Amino acid sequence: MARYIGPKCKLSRREGTDLQLKSGVAAFDKKCKSETPPGQHGARRGRLSDYGVQLREKQRVRRIYGVLEKQFRNYYKEAARLKGATGENLLQLLESRLDNVVYRMGFGSTRSEARQLVSHKGILVNGQVVNIPSYQVQPGDVVSVREKAKKQLRVQSALAIAEQRGEPIWVEVDA
Repeated sequence: MARYIGPKCKLSRREGTDLQLKSGVAAFDKKCKSETPPGQHGARRGRLSDYGVQLREKQRVRRIYGVLEKQFRNYYKEAARLKGATGENLLQLLESRLDNVVYRMGFGSTRSEARQLVSHKGILVNGQVVNIPSYQVQPGDVVSVREKAKKQLRVQSALAIAEQRGEPIWVEVDA
């Protein structure tokens, strides 16, 4: 599937928060200099309507997970079909993407780096090579890094950054 390859700081500036699209090495304010939204008239900002608030939040979630609109809409349809709260189901579907799980485990310093690690066949799921970033990881699946990828400097530095960041309780890492 397609992905956004444009400027990352522009997205963070548009949302007004750090979307963690750049590596966690430097502080956000050092990476993205300006605090105003991008564009010639970015400093002018009116009050958002209720729809505008919902739209900004949806765009923020899309940009955090690196999912484009059509795929996000499909995730929403699937979340609405499942039992329970649609919002929680949507976040659960997004969190269980393989590229996000690899990021949460600390094998990539950003979600885009984790996505590249998956695409370049550096990840095993239950002993099988999986190179699809949107693969849905099920509870109990064993996600591991291939030996050739473990030797890469970016994976080792990402693990060091992840130790500082901490890992969520639903992920168990034996690095």
